[in-house]
Amino acid sequence: MLCSVPIIFPEGEMPSTPTALVSQTFDPFKATFRGELIRSTDPGYDAARKLYNGMIDKRPLLIAKCADVADVIAAVKFGVENSLLTAIRAGGHNGAGLGSCDGGLVIDLSRMKGIRVNPAEKSVRVEPGCVWGDVDHATHAFGMAVPSGIVSTTGVAGLTLGGGIGYLSRRYGLTIDNLLSVDVVLADGRFITANEKQDADLFWAVRGGGGNFGVVTSFEFRMQPVSVVQFGPTFWPLEESANVLKAYRDFIKTAPETVSGFFAYLVVPPAPMFPEHLHMKKVCGIVWCCTGTPDEVEEATKSIRTMGHPLLDHVGPAPFPAVQGLFDGLFVPGLQWYWRADNFTDLSDEAIARHHEYGAKIPTMLSTMHLYPVNGAPQHVGKKDTAYSFREALLAEVIVGIDPDAANAGKITAWCKEYWEALHPFSAGGAYVNFMMDEGQERVQATYRDNYARLVEVKKKYDPMNFFRVNQNIRPS
Repeated sequence: MLCSVPIIFPEGEMPSTPTALVSQTFDPFKATFRGELIRSTDPGYDAARKLYNGMIDKRPLLIAKCADVADVIAAVKFGVENSLLTAIRAGGHNGAGLGSCDGGLVIDLSRMKGIRVNPAEKSVRVEPGCVWGDVDHATHAFGMAVPSGIVSTTGVAGLTLGGGIGYLSRRYGLTIDNLLSVDVVLADGRFITANEKQDADLFWAVRGGGGNFGVVTSFEFRMQPVSVVQFGPTFWPLEESANVLKAYRDFIKTAPETVSGFFAYLVVPPAPMFPEHLHMKKVCGIVWCCTGTPDEVEEATKSIRTMGHPLLDHVGPAPFPAVQGLFDGLFVPGLQWYWRADNFTDLSDEAIARHHEYGAKIPTMLSTMHLYPVNGAPQHVGKKDTAYSFREALLAEVIVGIDPDAANAGKITAWCKEYWEALHPFSAGGAYVNFMMDEGQERVQATYRDNYARLVEVKKKYDPMNFFRVNQNIRPS
């Protein structure tokens, strides 16, 4: 164990310059570190510190790109001994910019990309630097997949620790419902494995509680038999969106768990996959991803897909990794992002009228609103069985303002906030934590609800001094 005596970490008590770090403790740290250490005065610093969300600019004192678990332990020790504000960066996809910090240490796990598939046990072990495209590539060779999100460049670590909502949720549950164990480096330097039988309280907490409790250096997942899915969009004119959303609300409540699709307001991108006459047209739509047979999916969805006057309807077989990567070219690093979110147990007609109003006001091509169905398999788990608490939710809403031009940051942020404020009174009160900006402690508590008190107790046990606090923070007191 590296540190047997708890250390208090007052915010802001950091060496004032990189030179102070070198003269006091940096050289011994560097001598034991196999990865790359990048200081603010080093070449490559500006590239290394860039965040996925171009709206956020942070300047850490030091970036530690870890090569292995030993590097993680050394970096945590270094942060503790120097009372450095410390952020953990894995896949680097955090919309709120919580994978970095100003004036502190970033423990960067992006080089830790090992994956080992165990086909006999139908499990896969994944290191935290992987993105979901890496996992999809490895598991697809065995006709398997792990339920994850909808964009393959999303990091495994962040998505998992927040819960994991995506294409396969209705059939196979959230990502955390398929998590078997984690390896974790704690603030006191210990390395432990947590699962249902060992450090079970920690295992409960990391399933939705984010990066509050330590650095996860390995995830073990259960794989599911997914190879080819029935995928594609149905688009309608904006003026029909209220009727379509009402039909979708009623449909998804009772749809077979093999059927899934998220509702969206969007601008059709000028991509070859879409007819040219629809390019840059504002529409509403459902993006389908179903695990049933083609005949089962056709029978289950044909009534809603043919309602009104569809502009486009194409659902057919596609390899799951291709589906996961379909939006990667649109959502590249460095765009301006602002998003807000809520969970909904139902959608009233009045809430749908608000969606119809604000969905028509999408300010830029990449901005969008998605409603993800989270009923079905996620509801087979009790709301107190994991830190993720909204098991009764029907839909997870995210409103996202996105644009490549920083001059449009104000416009996309204003649209997102106004849209969210119009819908929030109809919500269940809290959000999916991975869709939150840095919104304050009240919103964190609203997200975890009755589970928050238990999370505080776990935090007191494993990180009593709140070393891991650059996150949607669970405070130990």
